[in-house]
Amino acid sequence: MIDDDRPTGPLSGVLVADFSRILAGPYATMLLADLGATVIKVEGPPTGDDTRTWTPPVADDGTATYYLSINRGKRSIVLDLRDAADLALAQRLAARADVLIENFKPGGLVRFGLDHAAVSAANPGVVYCSISGFGPGSALPGYDLLVQATSGLMSVTGEADGPPLRAGVAVFDVITGLHATVAILAALRHRSATGEGQHVETNLLSAALSGLVNQTSAVLAGGVTPGRLGNAHLSLFPYEPLPTGDGELIVIAANDGQFRRLAEAIGAPELLDDPRFGSMGDRNAHRAELRPLLLERLATRSAQEWFDVLGEAGVPCGPIQTVDEGLALAARLGLDPVVAPGGVPSVRNPVTYSATPPSYHRPPPALGADDAEIRAWLSA
Repeated sequence: MIDDDRPTGPLSGVLVADFSRILAGPYATMLLADLGATVIKVEGPPTGDDTRTWTPPVADDGTATYYLSINRGKRSIVLDLRDAADLALAQRLAARADVLIENFKPGGLVRFGLDHAAVSAANPGVVYCSISGFGPGSALPGYDLLVQATSGLMSVTGEADGPPLRAGVAVFDVITGLHATVAILAALRHRSATGEGQHVETNLLSAALSGLVNQTSAVLAGGVTPGRLGNAHLSLFPYEPLPTGDGELIVIAANDGQFRRLAEAIGAPELLDDPRFGSMGDRNAHRAELRPLLLERLATRSAQEWFDVLGEAGVPCGPIQTVDEGLALAARLGLDPVVAPGGVPSVRNPVTYSATPPSYHRPPPALGADDAEIRAWLSA
């Protein structure tokens, strides 16, 4: 194994050949690296992974923070697949890998002999993971924004009388990366039991439709085409930002007990005796009447005051914060959200393990940082 500083973890000893770029694949391989896998990131010349050029913002050394967010724990080699010598090295890497992950356009690796059929012929135990935008039968490019639009997410995001909006993060790239990670781990478990590798595939559109959960269920099981409600929720009220005497506060009453505590905490116990608000269905049907009654009481104090009062009463609530404030909150709660391998800060793996904790042994690699070492190893 190439990794002289091999990390500990449940995937220690697993070699991942990462032929993916942008977000979904690199996010998956970063999670695998956190768990101890040795990940070799294969990048094409001259600029490598596209996200290296996605600026601003940049870190102090000029590196794109987008790239830094999803590439810790890896090694980087630059290989030009159009060059015969480099292609031979790429094929040797694929032949030695336990896992190969790629997100080329469907069929794009056939001409290089790096498709599943070719790689598994030389390496029958390989877990080969393909990620695409719209499945193996479509050449549509897999950009998250396209999938947010075509899946229906944008149709349910935004104000009711406003235009469709995208989410503020590439949510389906991340969800697809998580599905890819689960698939790889399941396939490795199957290999450990049988010795057999396999081809696992996922795509952004399928992951999006799964990730739309209750919205797709509304269509399939309820015959309802959801629309935009702004920050309101189709099935719950209150479950949205509500104005107070100073600022907005997220207020949630997702069941009858929470609504009872909310009514009592704001000094409006009479709401509990009103038949219009007796159940969640009733509150949804009469939200136009209930909302002003809640706002009348909430106007008597600031958002921070109500945050303290409602929180003490057991009502789910919270301020609308910036990302830096969200990081600060996680730190105050003892979640230790930041790790800094090699001095490069990033958000830690969100899972804790009692026996096999993630390791953060390498910062995101500079382009081709490990060329000489990896080339020597592949040539041996």
